[in-house]
Amino acid sequence: MNQVRVAVFASGTGSNFQAMLDAENLACDIVLLVSDKPNAPAINKAKAHGIATLVFDPKGFPSKQDYESMLIEKLRVKSIRWIFLAGYMRIVGPTLLKAFEGRIVNIHPSLLPAFPGKDAIGQAIEAGVKKTGVTIHFIDEGIDTGPIIAQEEVSIPPAVSKEGLAQRIHRVEHQLYPKVINQLIQSEG
Repeated sequence: MNQVRVAVFASGTGSNFQAMLDAENLACDIVLLVSDKPNAPAINKAKAHGIATLVFDPKGFPSKQDYESMLIEKLRVKSIRWIFLAGYMRIVGPTLLKAFEGRIVNIHPSLLPAFPGKDAIGQAIEAGVKKTGVTIHFIDEGIDTGPIIAQEEVSIPPAVSKEGLAQRIHRVEHQLYPKVINQLIQSEG
């Protein structure tokens, strides 16, 4: 079977990337990990699985358009159909958005539109809410504002630590993201 080729973008540990790699019957072939952080642990996870990596420093390019154009070129060489963000901490710009319109997906640790942007877990704890969750959404030009694909609630126990809540959220993320990826790929036919 000729599987759909996808790239994962990650800036950190890559726990959601690892969950994709561990998922049974993932309906796509992860052929590239892209990272903007040369020391991101996700890079070692990719190498351990024989997945090509592209590591770049955006500051080494004259503009965001220039580095996104380079990315598009590399993604096309590898016949990438979808991009899945997994802890990628850069805002995707219009150049990449246009080239992969409707095919860039992000996972965010809150029930959007609540707590967009950085430190959503800390924001939820600080706000004193009783529940947060996980949102998987398409990327648009805003910050965590794209159309929602799936959401799942996570309750916040009293006096939970930020790390404890992060673990609860990661458990949900690691189940939900591969499931949604499969639904997206299979719905394309």
